[in-house]
Amino acid sequence: MARKNKTKSGGNPNRPRFWGKHAVAAALDNPERRVHKAWTTLEAAGFMNFPKDLVVMRAEVPDLGRMVPADAPHQGVVIEVEPLEDMWLSDLLSEAPERAVLLVLDQVTDPHNVGAILRSAAAFGAIGIVTQDRHSPPESGALAKAASGALERVPWVRVVNLARALEEMAEAGFWRIGLAGDAKDDLKAALGPQRVALVLGAEGPGMRSNTREHCDALARLPISSNMESLNVSNAAAVALYAASVA
Repeated sequence: MARKNKTKSGGNPNRPRFWGKHAVAAALDNPERRVHKAWTTLEAAGFMNFPKDLVVMRAEVPDLGRMVPADAPHQGVVIEVEPLEDMWLSDLLSEAPERAVLLVLDQVTDPHNVGAILRSAAAFGAIGIVTQDRHSPPESGALAKAASGALERVPWVRVVNLARALEEMAEAGFWRIGLAGDAKDDLKAALGPQRVALVLGAEGPGMRSNTREHCDALARLPISSNMESLNVSNAAAVALYAASVA
């Protein structure tokens, strides 16, 4: 997968720290991820496969606790990494198979939600996620932990103009379905074409009007009237499952 050649500042404040064995192991296994340094307890070092050339510092649990947000489940290991280089949407679309599902997030900014969505995208075989550059969270330890390794496995494209990106998806043969609680049809009725882009908006406001206008269909999830809506990450998981078995 081709990536943009974007220069990073290289300063420590710009380098996220990941924690937790799944997030760390996935980062270490990703050849496109540059890991600068690792801190680990003696116990955690026994099950982590650190590269021989990586600087690994021994640390105690309280030391690691001071390196991550309060109460973060670091599981005895923390690494400092370089953010992944950006990807081009055109590359993702050109490499898409005949049958493909793509997720589009319209101003979903919570890192835990985006991490959980990445995890579901990996579980159900989505080819990637697309977000607007200015209204999506940066890579972070919280996001990587929620993604449980999927941050390293699922392509993530950040675009400047989401409406233009949706037009590009249509040109590539993707049927764009926006999830909206006020839609008349349920998701099952809207599915059909082999290539599908599922579009989800932020919790509360939902999709912006310009985003809705760039969808081929609007659909709702057939949830019980006892519940008004689902968390966006839960909605993404349900929609991905429905698309995967359609």
